[in-house]
Amino acid sequence: MSEPLLASMSPENLTSLLRSAGALGGGRVSSVVAESTQPTKVSRITRLRLAYDGAAGSAPAALILKAGLPERIAEEVEFYLNVGAATPPGVLPRCFLAELNPETRESCLLLEDLSGSHTVSSHAPMPPTRPDCERIVRAWARFHAYWWDDPRLGESIGRWPDAEAVDAYWRAKFAEFDDLMGDRMPAERRDLHSRLLDRTPALMKRTESQRCVTITHGDAHFWNCFLPRDGGDDVRLFDWSDWSLGVAADDLAYMMAMHWYPDRRRRLERALLDAYHAALLMHGVKNYDRQALDDDYRLSALWQIMTPVCQAEAGLNIPALAWWNNFERIHMAIEDLGCRELLE
Repeated sequence: MSEPLLASMSPENLTSLLRSAGALGGGRVSSVVAESTQPTKVSRITRLRLAYDGAAGSAPAALILKAGLPERIAEEVEFYLNVGAATPPGVLPRCFLAELNPETRESCLLLEDLSGSHTVSSHAPMPPTRPDCERIVRAWARFHAYWWDDPRLGESIGRWPDAEAVDAYWRAKFAEFDDLMGDRMPAERRDLHSRLLDRTPALMKRTESQRCVTITHGDAHFWNCFLPRDGGDDVRLFDWSDWSLGVAADDLAYMMAMHWYPDRRRRLERALLDAYHAALLMHGVKNYDRQALDDDYRLSALWQIMTPVCQAEAGLNIPALAWWNNFERIHMAIEDLGCRELLE
């Protein structure tokens, strides 16, 4: 993180930002200390400790500064500028600043620090408990329902995927992946991928219908959620660098079909889909019955076989320990779910 960016987080600037957001009354920020910095694959995350003079009220004691090159977290900045700003409170971390700087080639987010009140459900790859899973899928239903068939989708919010571009991209990625795998790719799986690629334009008509669609996260594993330490339902969804427009079940299939081994998935999958669907209806979604969710979930699971293909790209620095297990689990899931039938 550059010195100019840290310098811009001055007491005066933060006082102005917090007052504009209604998070600070008559007091002012008197000092800012960069308490810790954590590098990630796409950014650097710095925890800023704040002190105040005067009546600070419930002003935050700490903030999270997430910074990186625009090509790495620009999508997340766009998300908070357009989607986050229009999403009801209590679903996402509160964002005080989302900025792209074309001169310095840096982008940054200034987010509320939830570490005192929230925590992740478990240490990856250990799955959450069933009650935590239920709270998480209800939170996803709340977010998905808010943006369900919203007229802003594809207009002022996001862009619809282009079938021809997706088809070309996936064909190129699978050719690279197939070369990498060699004889570690079973013939029946190679055939399944080839059949999916041949059917991509037809299968994408589900999303192109622009009906029963929403904003999807793109990396919705169980550890991209903060759960409240008091056990309540104030779940916050974070890390939005891969968001897009699509079918809600894409997030659910990524979460369960790709990340769970068969025993746990078979025990919890249907119950969690039931809980998710009930929450969708509670939050106002109509004309989307339980069978429609099952149909979407099977199709989404089928699409997920391309996720480890893309994750294996050398430049992403995703270790084989991650994408190899994803590859094995998603193929086991689509056999359980009968997803091959969708290619007939």
